[in-house]
Amino acid sequence: MSTTRRATPDACSLLDTDHKNVKKLFTAYDELAHSRSQSAPGKKRDLAMQICMELQVHTQIEEEIFYPALREAISETDLLDEAEVEHASAKELIAQIQDATEIDEKFDAKVKVLGEYIDHHVKEERNEIFVKARATRGLDLVAMREQLAQRKEELMAKMEVMA
Repeated sequence: MSTTRRATPDACSLLDTDHKNVKKLFTAYDELAHSRSQSAPGKKRDLAMQICMELQVHTQIEEEIFYPALREAISETDLLDEAEVEHASAKELIAQIQDATEIDEKFDAKVKVLGEYIDHHVKEERNEIFVKARATRGLDLVAMREQLAQRKEELMAKMEVMA
C-alpha cells in the first residue's frame, strides 16, 4: 500500500496560502461590486481595507526576507527585479484605495486593477520564482517559513493596532 506524503510546508507554501486568501477576498469584493445592497459601499470599503492590509504585510515579508535570501542564492535575478517593480505598482494602487474618500466606480476599478496585478504577480511567483527557490541548494525554505510566519504575525498585530 503506497501512501502519498505532502511536502513539508515551506516559505513558498506560506506565501502561496497568502495568495489564495487574498484571491478569496478579491472574489468577495467583486461579488459586492455587482450587488445593489444598501450596505454594499461600507462592506466594500471594509473588504478593500482588508485586501490592502493583507497585501501590505505579504509584500513586506517578501521584500524583507524571501527576495533577499533568494537574490543571494541565485545568479539570475531578473524575475526578482520584476517582482519588486510589480510590488511598487501594487503599493501605489493600495495607497490610492486607502486614501479614497468615496466608494464609487473609480474605487471599484482600482480594486479590480489591483486584483489583476496581483493575479499576474502570483502566476509568476508560482510558476517561476517558487520553482527556482525550491530548486536552489543551500536555501532552507522550511526554516524561512518560520521566519516569514513570525514576521507576518508581528506586522499583522501592528496593522490591527493602527486600524
